[in-house]
Amino acid sequence: MNSAFRTTTAILLCGVATPALAAPDVPVAPAATVTAETGTTDAAAQPTGGSNVEVQEIVVTATKRETNLQKTPISISVLGADTIRERRVQSLLDLADGGVPSLRIATFEARQSALTIGIRGIVPLDANQPAREQGVGVYVDGVYLGRQHGLNAALFDVERIEVLKGPQGTLFGRNTEGGALSIVTKSPTGKLEGNVTFGAGNFGAHNAYAHLNLPSFAGIALKLDGIIQHQDPITKNPLAGQAGWGYFDRKGGRVSARIKPLTGITNDFSYDYGLDKNTPFYSQLLNYNPNKCLSGGTNAAPIAIPAGSTCVTPGTAFTSTAGTIRPLLPGVVVNGDTLQRTADIGVPQRKSRDETFGYTNSLRWSVIPELELRSITSWRGVDVEQWDNSGGYHRVPVVNLTAGCAGANCAFSRYSLADLHQRQFSQELQAVGTVGPVDYVGGLFYFNERVSDDAATPNSMGVTAVLTNGVFDPTKAIYAPIPFCQNTNPSTANDIVGVAVRGCNIDRASKVRSRSYAAYGQVTWNATEALHLTVGGRYTVDKKEGALLVSRNIDYRNPANAAIIAANGYKPLDKKWTRFNPLAIVAYDFTPRIHGYLKYATGYRAGGASSRTSDYRAFNPEDVKSYEAGLKTELWERRVRLNVAGYVMNRKGSQVDLSTIQPTATGNFNNLVTFNAPGTTKIRGIEADITVNPVEGLQIGASYAYTYTKIPPVPVTYTAFCTAVTPVPLPNANCTQVGAVANQTTVPQQFYIVFTPRNAASGSIDYKLPVGYRDAALKFHLDANYAQATQAFDQFATKADSSFIVNGRVSLADITVSPGTELTLSLWSRNLFNEQYVYRRDPSNSIPSVQTTSTLQTPNLLAIGGTGSILGDYGNFNMPRTFGFEGTVKF
Repeated sequence: MNSAFRTTTAILLCGVATPALAAPDVPVAPAATVTAETGTTDAAAQPTGGSNVEVQEIVVTATKRETNLQKTPISISVLGADTIRERRVQSLLDLADGGVPSLRIATFEARQSALTIGIRGIVPLDANQPAREQGVGVYVDGVYLGRQHGLNAALFDVERIEVLKGPQGTLFGRNTEGGALSIVTKSPTGKLEGNVTFGAGNFGAHNAYAHLNLPSFAGIALKLDGIIQHQDPITKNPLAGQAGWGYFDRKGGRVSARIKPLTGITNDFSYDYGLDKNTPFYSQLLNYNPNKCLSGGTNAAPIAIPAGSTCVTPGTAFTSTAGTIRPLLPGVVVNGDTLQRTADIGVPQRKSRDETFGYTNSLRWSVIPELELRSITSWRGVDVEQWDNSGGYHRVPVVNLTAGCAGANCAFSRYSLADLHQRQFSQELQAVGTVGPVDYVGGLFYFNERVSDDAATPNSMGVTAVLTNGVFDPTKAIYAPIPFCQNTNPSTANDIVGVAVRGCNIDRASKVRSRSYAAYGQVTWNATEALHLTVGGRYTVDKKEGALLVSRNIDYRNPANAAIIAANGYKPLDKKWTRFNPLAIVAYDFTPRIHGYLKYATGYRAGGASSRTSDYRAFNPEDVKSYEAGLKTELWERRVRLNVAGYVMNRKGSQVDLSTIQPTATGNFNNLVTFNAPGTTKIRGIEADITVNPVEGLQIGASYAYTYTKIPPVPVTYTAFCTAVTPVPLPNANCTQVGAVANQTTVPQQFYIVFTPRNAASGSIDYKLPVGYRDAALKFHLDANYAQATQAFDQFATKADSSFIVNGRVSLADITVSPGTELTLSLWSRNLFNEQYVYRRDPSNSIPSVQTTSTLQTPNLLAIGGTGSILGDYGNFNMPRTFGFEGTVKF
């Protein structure tokens, strides 16, 4: 696409639009209150004498009660049901295009089965572990979801999604230091009504949705929801019989009931089940030896690093490198510009399987006008089988194709296999009410979660060298799958591991139980008609008990391994943390349509332990304090809504990840250490949203977020250990016994907050044009979303690409086909201009490795980088252009 046209489009769209995510559902309807309890329009709430071009009133539940968005002293964006449909948001991953600039969503690694969710620069890199928590809380109908696994399941009949920005530690609790994502589903109406949608698109996509409300009977109203979403692979797998990449097939159902046994009592019960079969996005090789590292013989003298060379590794003080840069295998494609639609080398790839399910019971009892008691009870579970061979040849181990591979498969293609089993129970009691000028909320909360996981990374492919007349031909090779996971080692006993890793050498297996207890309260004193003072606090007790069951195929439960386990420094996790999170807000209504506030809020993310280490390395919670000022306005006879917020956040104990080589009693392995960075992490930002209804039928607007983040440099110490005794200790070596420390080096290392652009913007245009036939109308929707490039890994300065994505939809809506029955026909496209960008770039295969094993030849290993495994950056492109049609019948 022409760059000038792209730039012009960006200016036009982002300069005049409000984010579709923050826009009201019916942009041209008279203002109305949407009640959180029923999801229906309250006619009594409609203003008299209002204009059809007024911005619609939006009701949210950010303060545990229904309040007007404009009078709620918090920065918040709302996606209504119409907005979700117009943008074709089928799952939370569809929000990764940046429609809410402060909200960042990405896959963990390349997997669709687990999402990384961040708000305002609180974005954990690896919350994929059982004993680690998210920094943004995700809720469905008030129920906290403990794992990021299964978050990409299909969305059921959603009334709205509230994006609460900034710490929510007082009312929502732990793990909401960046904010909360609250999903509210539609409740039964008690009337016979519903809608059915069918659609199809490119990549073999098809979808179907059915939502049916049944008439009330004996005070019971029922609602049935069913969903099917399917997409064929976007990158084909050349290996016969194996799945491609970017595939998904989601099915789900939900049954909900609203029971009103007595006046003042409403009980909502629901059960949902979802099955998501998917494959990861393809991780392709973006470049080859981009840092131009020099190649030398493995046993030769180290090669000095030229001044200014980029052949270095963060946190090290390399002065030289050693090793041979290996040539690419025959047939390997290097492409950093476009998504590969067919992989260069086919590899085994099965479909991952994610099951999500759960019960929720929500009871409300209006005891007296001043008091409503609530109970939210939930039991939920997630089961995951992960089959991730997204990298194929493009991630370690790097194969050196030589004559030595003739007659034998030299193994490569790391297959990341894992299982996760999670069950959670939560109970929350609330008292909500108003006494005179005081609004209050009080509550008790209990959460109990049990999680177990396992992982294995066998090599799944082999390459055989071709000999022509007995001479090795480096331009030819034979690729074939190799047998893997045929082990019968006791450490793979079925009581430890799941289906995906059965028979494998187990990298790790762990289990953890997390319990959280909390009591909270918040009071707002409406001192005058204009002045509102709020104070609140939450006291939380967190307990975690966890154990590493297997590490590098060593069974930690087996007493025969006690000496090895002790040498690894292993300690089970048994931690308890307590926190008090206060909040204070001063809000002032300058006029009925102009509201300002000053807010102080706190939050924290619980600690845990890294199952990716042999010692089950523990880490502590991180805490954040936030200072925010905001202004919410409605101007020009309520045709314009403009909201602005600025904030300063200081985070202590930032949990950061460092990939290292960890020496153990049986050797060395790559591991991921999570630790608390010293000092204060600074996060600063500005957010602005504007909605404009200039004329009847037209709504335009814009949304912008500026986010500055800075983690202080962290002193990182690498230690080399002796694997052999040196007859005569060499300088700086001290190899007098196996396992002795040979060298140590400490270098300040800069860490980064991932997936957080400095500047991000979103815009949308919606236009509704009556066609003159009953209530039928043409509806046009266009949104554009921009984000600057960001880091994808917190220990690397390497950035992915900036992004600019445009989505559109055209509908012939509300066609009356019979009394009470309407038909809507739509054409839609996501990524309309087929922009392609790398959203995740991994440089770990393009920089020298840190060596921690001391040998006679190189006693100062921590100053020498290993280049034997250098290949290049590999990463993932965004989804290409998708398009299709949909038809909806509403009755």
